[in-house]
Amino acid sequence: MIYGMQAVLRYLLGLDRAERNFAVFPDDTMIVSYPRSGNTWTRFLAANLMHSGELVSFANIETLIPDISVISSRSLKRVPRPRIIKSHEYFDHRYPRVIYVVRDPRDVVLSLYNFQRKYSQIEDGFPLERYVQDFVGGRLNSASWGTWAENVASWVYTRGRSGTFLRLRFEDMIQDPRRELLRIAEFLALAPSPEVLERTIENSSADRMRRMEKLQEDQWAATRAHRKDIPFVGRAKAGGWRAQLSASSILHIETAWGELMTSLGYSLSARILSCEPAMTSQFSR
Repeated sequence: MIYGMQAVLRYLLGLDRAERNFAVFPDDTMIVSYPRSGNTWTRFLAANLMHSGELVSFANIETLIPDISVISSRSLKRVPRPRIIKSHEYFDHRYPRVIYVVRDPRDVVLSLYNFQRKYSQIEDGFPLERYVQDFVGGRLNSASWGTWAENVASWVYTRGRSGTFLRLRFEDMIQDPRRELLRIAEFLALAPSPEVLERTIENSSADRMRRMEKLQEDQWAATRAHRKDIPFVGRAKAGGWRAQLSASSILHIETAWGELMTSLGYSLSARILSCEPAMTSQFSR
């Protein structure tokens, strides 16, 4: 009973976090991804499309497209509808419309490694190979969202063929941002002019977001209380894993999740392909 009273008090004071337990409305659109997969970039693209006459920044992104891990349940109810909301949650049947962003897990693990260093969740000298093992084994602080494969599969295998589900690949967004932005606009029932499209891409570029982060890092909940020597916004590059991950780490990821990776268009290394008949996967058992 005391716990219940505390929960009610936290809700009334706006001290709780919406997270998985918030009121979902039928006109909500969720931007979902496993952490460090391009969710913040997608938020900025969507916000700049929806609010083309407004300066979108880290100072107001939580108002325009709130993050359920930051905003309180009470505050989220006050966001004008229709809402676009950020989430890292694994499958939730209540989400009516979903933009899901997926990224190569071999790059995700590198970005997440630096992110957890920034948040002082691991030490700078933490062995990367051990980190990869924890990443695949679900032993990170983000375990509440599932592993990369559990999070991705929970959405792609349940909603992948639905008209209310849009799957984006981070790598495709880098290669052809205009094409992918048009897909987002169509999903949101928007018809932006060519000028708005170009302005949205420019205002949401990694370089501009990194400059904004330096200016506004003390104003944004995600960066305010954390290390400033490691940026939150990455360089929006793909394939860095080839030079930064050891052969054993690559093998560990691909052996665990190769089937799902290939279904999403991610090529496996030659070493994995050569031993594919003997490879086991959690999705083929």
